[in-house]
This record gives sequence, structure tokens and C-alpha cells, in this order.
Amino acid sequence: MTLGHAPPDISVLSKNRPPDMEPITPASAPGSRRRSVPRWLRRTVGPLLLLLVWQVLSATGVLHEDILASPGTIAGAAGDLIADGTLPTAMGVSLRRVAVGLLLGGVIGISLALVSGLSRLGEDLVDATVQMLRTVPWVGLIPLFIIWLGIGEAPKIALIALGVAFHLYLNVYAGIRGVDEQLIEAGQSLGLRRWGLIRHVVLPGALPGAMTGLRYSLATAWLALVFGESINADAGIGFLMNQAREFFRTDVIVVCLVVYAFLGLLADAVVRTLERLLLQWRPTFQGQ
Repeated sequence: MTLGHAPPDISVLSKNRPPDMEPITPASAPGSRRRSVPRWLRRTVGPLLLLLVWQVLSATGVLHEDILASPGTIAGAAGDLIADGTLPTAMGVSLRRVAVGLLLGGVIGISLALVSGLSRLGEDLVDATVQMLRTVPWVGLIPLFIIWLGIGEAPKIALIALGVAFHLYLNVYAGIRGVDEQLIEAGQSLGLRRWGLIRHVVLPGALPGAMTGLRYSLATAWLALVFGESINADAGIGFLMNQAREFFRTDVIVVCLVVYAFLGLLADAVVRTLERLLLQWRPTFQGQ
């Protein structure tokens, strides 16, 4: 004799289910349709709507050409600049300036962060000076750079390197000092000496901070490039913008701004790829 009722036979229930009744599966559950849409497609909805509204306002005369050119006019200007080689040449000059400034500023910033983060003596000698200098608006140093380095490539590269160095210094230094003390003790218990701890514990622990600093540095590098190329430049994207401003060519100005944004996004994508490759050991929240 058993208490209660016996569980229903699932096979019988499935045979008696109406033909138009679909079983509830994870694929048909609420929210699965949203997840089935590719993420890249969902991310393009906002920009496409913005372009559509922009084109409609331009076509109806609400947004005059003298204020801002239409997307079609801008696309035509971009095609002309690419066809005659003006835009690729300017992009090459700007990319070279950013690459050299990023390399120089990265070497300086990371070196100072290692000296300051790995040694108390180094912190006493370096950190106070760097913290004082980083409060100075680096854009305001342009006149001094021109006096010291002339009006050629040197002041532009120095401006980029200065902005990059401060971001990398702060993030790498914070990453080194943010390493868990228990990991240091665990390494010591395993017999690691000072340089072993630095190589196997401290530097890997500081790598997430270094990647964050690199992303900030790239954004600052493009910003510094805009300032640098707007002063005494005879080539580059900023030079094209200055020429377009004199002739009230809003289409060319927008093309240059789009190029700046595209190059910035491309650089950020490269850093994201490096993060996925170098930080595979660190699981992170990806959103729901």
C-alpha cells in the first residue's frame, strides 16, 4: 500500500498532447529569440538609425549643407579623397606619429612604473615627481615643445608620448601594488626568490592593469594627435581638417573625424584581442 498518488505517465501525456501544441524547449523559451540575433547586428542598429535620421534631416532641408553635410555628400568626399590618394597618405603619416609616440611613451611609462612599483626607494624617488607632472595640462606644453623641439615631427611625437606615459605609469603602478599579498606569500613558500616572484607573480598580476592603461593610452594618443596636427602641420589627418576648415568643407572635416574614430576603434580592438590572448587565466563577467 502506497501513500499519495502515483506520478503521471509522461509517455501517455505526450501521446494525448494536441498536435498544435509545441513542447517548451530552451530554444523556444522567452528571451531565446533575442539571443538568436547576432550581436554584431544588434550593435549596428543604433548607428544605422542615426545615419537614417541624419539623411532625412538633410534631405528635408532641416539640416543645411553649410552647417553639416549629408551622409551621401560625406561618402562622396571620402571616395574622392581615397581615389586621389590624399586620405591614405594622411592616414599613413598620422599612424606613424601615433606609433612612434606610443612606443616612446610606453617605454618611459612602464619603466618608471616598474622602478616605482617594485621598490620603495624607487617610489620615493619617482612617484612624487610623476604625480606632480601629471597634474600639469599636457596640452599646455605645446608652446614649450615648439620652442624646445621646433615645428617638425618632434613636438607632435613628444606630445603623444607624454600623454601615453602618464596613463601607463598610473595603471601599471596600481597593478603592481594591487597584487594580492597572499600570492606573494604562496610564492615565497614555494621557494621563489625576488626575481622569481616578480616574473611569476607580480608581473602577471599587474597585466590587467597594464592592458587597461594601454587602452586609455591609445585614446589619449589620438587626442594628442589631434592637438599636435592642428598646429604647424603640413601632412596628416589634422592637416586635411585645417585645410577643409579654411574652405568651409564640412564634408571633409567629418570624413577626417570618422577616420580618427575608425582608427581609434581599430586600436581598441587590437588591445581587446591582446587581452583575450594574455588574460585567458582570468575569467570575467560577460553580461547577460
